[in-house]
Amino acid sequence: MTSAIPGESTLRLRHDGLVLSARHAGPAGAPLVLLLHGFPDTPHSWDGLVPSLLDAGYQVLAPWLRGYTPGSADHGARYDLMAVSADIAAWHRELGSPPTHLVGHDWGAFAATVLSKQAPRQWLSLTLLAIPPFGDGFAPAIVRHLPRQTVMSAYIPLMQSGASPRLLTRDNAAFVRRLWRRWSPDWSFTDAQFAPTAAVFTDPDLAWAATRYYRSLFTIHRAPTREFHRALLSRSADLPTLALAGTNDGCMSSDMQRILAERAGISHARVPGTGHFLHAEDPTAVGSLLLPHLRAAERSHRPFTS
Repeated sequence: MTSAIPGESTLRLRHDGLVLSARHAGPAGAPLVLLLHGFPDTPHSWDGLVPSLLDAGYQVLAPWLRGYTPGSADHGARYDLMAVSADIAAWHRELGSPPTHLVGHDWGAFAATVLSKQAPRQWLSLTLLAIPPFGDGFAPAIVRHLPRQTVMSAYIPLMQSGASPRLLTRDNAAFVRRLWRRWSPDWSFTDAQFAPTAAVFTDPDLAWAATRYYRSLFTIHRAPTREFHRALLSRSADLPTLALAGTNDGCMSSDMQRILAERAGISHARVPGTGHFLHAEDPTAVGSLLLPHLRAAERSHRPFTS
């Protein structure tokens, strides 16, 4: 989405040999909401939700994941979720480490999960969109949903292949557009809403970097991959957590999210008539669930002490 946010600025941060970029809005002294996007997406998918957060008195930072901007695409850099988590922690320090809520979608939800488990008392709350909480033991009820989820996840081996960057970039990112339609089947998104994502996935260097995330998932010979899986499979953080899913998500089963959220003992809800990009499809409904969660977390927060 490309709507202008009042008072928005673009921030830059040099970290790990890359130039990272983020969209920022809101008063510097306010509590921070970190909005972390996923694949195939950009921070513009938060545009409909940001105004309600600003009206509620928050400042907002929505970073581009490394590799999704020219300054952060480098064939010598790492593109894995531990590196992304370190980027987000660096952004947090850059803003002065204010009281902060983590809100992540897709890859962003995985990065937020890692951060929440690394230092739970540094954060006010965690919200996961379209990704379930992992690490709280096996839930037998998910077994009957696994065959369908396997079909829904069939794109992952394709993204790991060497041909994936060419597939993503050709025909003005037509494959990515089809993913959006498949994963959010009830969303009649416009060309203007798709344009920021098309700009990423028609650039060969950015498409290459974005697919490296998938290649890094199963490279168990690499220490960061093993570290990520250890973090993901450790118990959920003692942190107010909310899991949100679209009822018609074509990428991640909302039933699996519900089952794993219940297993972890965390709050969860499904947003009717939405799919994988629920926060872009119905920001009003997502905001009505998110804002009370943030306020309740602030009331129960235990200040971090080193």
